[in-house]
Amino acid sequence: MLRLMNLHALLLERQSQNRPVTVGLIGAGKFGTMFLSQARLTKGLHVVAVADLNVARARSQLATAGWPAEQFAAASLGDALKQRTTHVTDNAEALIACPGVEVIVEATGIPEAGILHAIKTIEHGKHIVMVNVEADAVAGPLLARKARAAGVVYSLAWGDQPALICEHVDWARAAGFKVIAAGKGTRYEPHYHRSNPDNVWDILDKYLNITDRTSINPKMFNSFVDGTKSGIEMTAVCNATGLLPQSDGLGFPPATRFELADVCKPKSAGGTLESEGVTEVTSSVYRDGKDVPHHLALGTYVVIEGETEYARRCFKEYAMLPDRSGRYAALYRPIHMIGLELGISVASAALRREPTGAPTGFRSDVVATAKKDLKQGEMLDGEGGFCVWGKQTPAARSLDEGYFPLGLSQNVKLRREVREGEQLKWSDVVYDPNDFAVRVRREMEAAFARPNVSA
Repeated sequence: MLRLMNLHALLLERQSQNRPVTVGLIGAGKFGTMFLSQARLTKGLHVVAVADLNVARARSQLATAGWPAEQFAAASLGDALKQRTTHVTDNAEALIACPGVEVIVEATGIPEAGILHAIKTIEHGKHIVMVNVEADAVAGPLLARKARAAGVVYSLAWGDQPALICEHVDWARAAGFKVIAAGKGTRYEPHYHRSNPDNVWDILDKYLNITDRTSINPKMFNSFVDGTKSGIEMTAVCNATGLLPQSDGLGFPPATRFELADVCKPKSAGGTLESEGVTEVTSSVYRDGKDVPHHLALGTYVVIEGETEYARRCFKEYAMLPDRSGRYAALYRPIHMIGLELGISVASAALRREPTGAPTGFRSDVVATAKKDLKQGEMLDGEGGFCVWGKQTPAARSLDEGYFPLGLSQNVKLRREVREGEQLKWSDVVYDPNDFAVRVRREMEAAFARPNVSA
């Protein structure tokens, strides 16, 4: 965490110069609203505008986040810049083009929108913080390459688990440790892959006390339950750190936070992983349905190896949660604070020109995988829906087999019958080759045709 310690001082310097870091937020959902709640209180930061297709909702979210009405009453982007207030609009492209904005935060959660906004942000010479990890999973390696070529920062979002895991990995390597595995925790049972927006309540009601079912989007929540979000987030980690996906994707082994080093190590050493240097997500539920005590459901972790006897002795002496052999040890963060921490990424991009995690290659992909037997002519309904879930898959295999990315699986028609558990291919669906997101994805596939090509 040492590299973060001067950001506050740098923000205060910009504040003293009366030129705060200027930010435009696209998407006023949960993540964006959490960011807004802290951005208003962060010295040296000015949210120039919030863009959302539903302007009324955006205004309501600003009020919910504690903003006085006069603070977001600016009639135009120009007024917002002059008055140090905030403009609310439905025009994301105008916000991106505004010369006075330094950093764009993309928080729509829609892959197609995220890719378009990222490309336009980079073309306008601005830094982009990609909260939209769904878009990153589809085309992040190419977007990051374009950003570097343009001299701007493309960054994963601090507060979301992928960026925090990237920091764990960076810490370990900078301290000279070999990274054995890194990832997060979640709630998982094998049958969750078949969950859909209708029956997801059977799962959610077991561990969440949601009295008003209209308060959440079951399709969105289902993407966390059915394994898709885990695949997306671990893909972002692999592409940013050089860690690799396991050949059959995530195994979701149950583990307490005190068992991480025993569970998340190679099978050859008594663990559950096929090799070292991979991502894995641990489950807070045993396979018999009982809850795992001291689980890591909202946290992140890294497992490292002590390559000397002295280091292994220190693991034990300093309570580093070693495995039974003493050779491996885990470090974990029990929670992540979502948008409440996002200002770290904004400040890092603007003031240090350093991302809080960014793709460096195309190593992992998220492939649309049938939740059930699907019929020819059936329309896919995308992430969290009734038809497919997203399975983490090695990028080289995805390219070789022509697999179809989960992030583009909304409103596309099947050409043939597909059996449950089968990974879909481009040739299995009817897609528009002129669609912007499809063209960008195809460009990335061509650019990274060789496995593990550096970004």
